[in-house]
Amino acid sequence: MGEEAHASVLDCLGEDQLVELDSGSNCHQTVTFAGEKIFVIGEFKDDILQSCGVRIFDKSTGKWTIPTVLGSKPVSIKAHSAILLGKDRILVVKQNLSLDGCAWFLEIDTPFIREQRSILGTEVVAWIKGVIEDDSPVPIVISGPSGVGKGTLIMKLMKEFPSTFGFSVSHTTRLPREKEKDGVHYHFAQRSIMEKDIRDGKFLEYASVHGNLYGTSFEAVEAVADQGKRCILDIDVQGARSVRASPLKALFIFICPPSFEELENRLRSRGTETEEQVQRRLSNAWAELEQGKSSNLFDHVLVNDELEACYRKLKKILALHGSTEPAYPPSPKSGKLPVCRSISRSDEKILIHGKTAEAGTRPSVTCTVEASLLSGGAPGRTKGLKLHETSSDSPGNGLNGIRLL
Repeated sequence: MGEEAHASVLDCLGEDQLVELDSGSNCHQTVTFAGEKIFVIGEFKDDILQSCGVRIFDKSTGKWTIPTVLGSKPVSIKAHSAILLGKDRILVVKQNLSLDGCAWFLEIDTPFIREQRSILGTEVVAWIKGVIEDDSPVPIVISGPSGVGKGTLIMKLMKEFPSTFGFSVSHTTRLPREKEKDGVHYHFAQRSIMEKDIRDGKFLEYASVHGNLYGTSFEAVEAVADQGKRCILDIDVQGARSVRASPLKALFIFICPPSFEELENRLRSRGTETEEQVQRRLSNAWAELEQGKSSNLFDHVLVNDELEACYRKLKKILALHGSTEPAYPPSPKSGKLPVCRSISRSDEKILIHGKTAEAGTRPSVTCTVEASLLSGGAPGRTKGLKLHETSSDSPGNGLNGIRLL
């Protein structure tokens, strides 16, 4: 999908510049150079949704392309600045939003984008929300064969520390069972929609079980973090391996039985499964035990010989003392942050300057973006944005900046 570049557009572009285009409309657009490609970001007259669109001009071919856009893009982008970070992503900063919500990244040539470009055979970009770095603990992945007692351990954690832990709600294509509620027990999805989301890389892990798809999305994990809780993922070894390979940082714990014979006894004592189902679970359990105990996938391996003893060891790993809720540092979102007012570059860092409405009553706050310190990325969130308090007369404030006001 290409068209000749408009001469009026190209005439106003200079290397390493950021310019605002009008193109005969009220649409705000920015232009960013990345090698042989020029990325125009903003609202376009031909976009009936009036949302933040992306157009790519390839200097080698002289053609415009409308790329496939992945991820959840900003609702509106009428006033923004855009700066290239490294060679693989563009930092997009929206005006007049608080510092915890003004930064977005448009990935243009990351490993994820190159993979999707190869799969789809088209130009691909992905919108990712920037997240301010805090000291909150990483999610917990708990794996183990069926019947080992990991579900019981998780429920004990959730009951004793209800304000600390949250459970990610998985997606499935199977039909709801009696008393199951959408969004509570599972996100019940149409197969075609879930398959598309899997292709788009929105899932941390997924598997086909008895003809139905099951999976954990990045969004489901992030929803728990947005509540100020530490997310627990109860998934199999295959799923844990997928999470380990993803951009998400997590703590991996494997629960195993004292012996295979004891596991078989526990499965049979349930009395809820046929002999065929028991044999299938035992076969799967043998494979999971081999993988879980012999690989470097898990940070900790716990033997669930006696439930209370195993639970005490689990709490020790999670730095939980007694039955007191841990005092995790508050998320930056818990306090009211100033709004973004300007953006500047200092060496290899991008500085997003924010000020409160009551000028002079408190220090300004600067959000620092440094490409080498960023983590995560598509299809999850990009983390590593750092907050710093600065005085109003700080020499870096506004110098060499691209003003938003």
